[in-house]
Formats: sequence, structure tokens, C-alpha cells
Amino acid sequence: MSGRARVLIWHRAPDTGPEAVERAYDDISRHLAGTPGLLGNELLRAADDAGRLLVMSEWESLDAFVTWEKGADHRLATAPLRPYQDRGRDRFFEVYEVAAAF
Repeated sequence: MSGRARVLIWHRAPDTGPEAVERAYDDISRHLAGTPGLLGNELLRAADDAGRLLVMSEWESLDAFVTWEKGADHRLATAPLRPYQDRGRDRFFEVYEVAAAF
């Protein structure tokens, strides 16, 4: 487990709009700045539906992500986005290890 990893978490904005998700993402991103192994993250919005959002984080390795995820800070740090997770999806959270890149 040494290649880069991407973590994808799908979200659904409340009826009032995506601003609450955007604020939660900003707060979490500031808190996670400098986390060992975290290379960066992005908040992506579906081009055809502003209420569907995806957080993608990039980690230097799957091990780095798993270490952070098992740590005490993980659940507290990510709590602001949890209410917006798109639990209507078959899988709202996925982890991928980079198999190839050009």
C-alpha cells in the first residue's frame, strides 16, 4: 500500500442550497491543513445539479489516509459535513488507490 490514494465522499445540499456544504467544507479544509500525508482536497459540484457535491481528497499513500482515519481527530474534524453525506447512494464514500497515472 504505497501508491497515492483518492478519497471520494458524495454529498447532497439541503433545499436551501449548497452554501451550507461549502461552508462546512471550508471549515474542515482549514482544520486539516498540514495533516501528514494529505496532499490536498477539492469540493466538486455536479455540472447539471448544484445540489450534488463531491469532496475528493488526495493522500500521499493509502497508509497515510488509513492512519489519519483511525486517529482521534478524524470524526471530530469531519463532523460538519456528515449531515450532508448522500446516504441515498449505494456507496457515498469510496477510497481508490492510484493504479496508473500519466
